[in-house]
Amino acid sequence: MKLIESSPFLSIILPVYNEENRLPKTLQQVSAFLATQPYSGEVIIVENGSNDRSYEIAHKFCQDQVNFAVIHEEQRGKGLAVRTGMLKASGQFRIFCDVDFSMPVEEINRFLPPKQTNADIVIGSREAPGAVRYNEPAYRHIIGRIFNAMVRTAALSGIQDSQCGFKLFSARCANDVFQKQTLTGMSFDVEVLFIARRLGYSIIEIPVPWYFNPDSRVRLVDDSLRMGVDLLVIRRNAAMGMYDPVSR
Repeated sequence: MKLIESSPFLSIILPVYNEENRLPKTLQQVSAFLATQPYSGEVIIVENGSNDRSYEIAHKFCQDQVNFAVIHEEQRGKGLAVRTGMLKASGQFRIFCDVDFSMPVEEINRFLPPKQTNADIVIGSREAPGAVRYNEPAYRHIIGRIFNAMVRTAALSGIQDSQCGFKLFSARCANDVFQKQTLTGMSFDVEVLFIARRLGYSIIEIPVPWYFNPDSRVRLVDDSLRMGVDLLVIRRNAAMGMYDPVSR
């Protein structure tokens, strides 16, 4: 992994699994975005378990970029990729983003100071007032709302959209929360937000424009069933004290 500027303002974490088709465009977009910002930034690409050219593409791109780095993980799991990137990052603020950028990359600045100053975690929301969904099939929205109702009941009361793939953490919060993360699959979002609340960190949702991508990696039925089981795991871990603050 290439050394990156110490303590940049923003770290962008990109979890990657079999993204050889979308990755080149995404990396160019992110590079162009950071080049126009007044703050310093780094990009950490975490490729895990791919059987295509994702790592090769990321590695080649990073060779010409001083603020980009790629990490390879053998094991699959978006949650594992995000955890690895968050704990490796050095930014004052750290955001993970889906590679398809269903939310335009320029929206990232709305997660940061001075736009947001009163929260440890800022999450993009497709349900907060002002959010707009483009081209999403009605059945996907309905199933998503059913799952989110389960999440609000079992773990995250008041959070309207726990699964949007754009979430920003302060450095201190990221280090505390992701050290305690145990789930490595799609349910990790719920777990890390649950842990954050357990540790007393504040969370706000901001509305984002979101564009449906028909090539989504989400397997709606299978992933929803798996995530339902994971909600029980989160409750069990909490009862066992696994998320409690560590005495200092």
